[in-house]
Amino acid sequence: MNLNIKYFGLLTEVTLCSEETVPFSKATVSELLDLLFEKHPDLKNKDFQVALNNEIVSKDTLITANELALLPPFSGG
Repeated sequence: MNLNIKYFGLLTEVTLCSEETVPFSKATVSELLDLLFEKHPDLKNKDFQVALNNEIVSKDTLITANELALLPPFSGG
């Protein structure tokens, strides 16, 4: 399966893209993050959350959609 990954904020600077499609055959968010950390090692040093179906999810969440978003901390004002 191919997953569409969307990056926001400073994560676009780290990955040099705002979105990308990656082949993925595992099951959990944690396994996907391992793949993304191999591809973009500097992501390991960044604070972010993962959203699946417009909801923040944990690392042990099963991936049930083909689109995820990586969201850095947002400040309000």
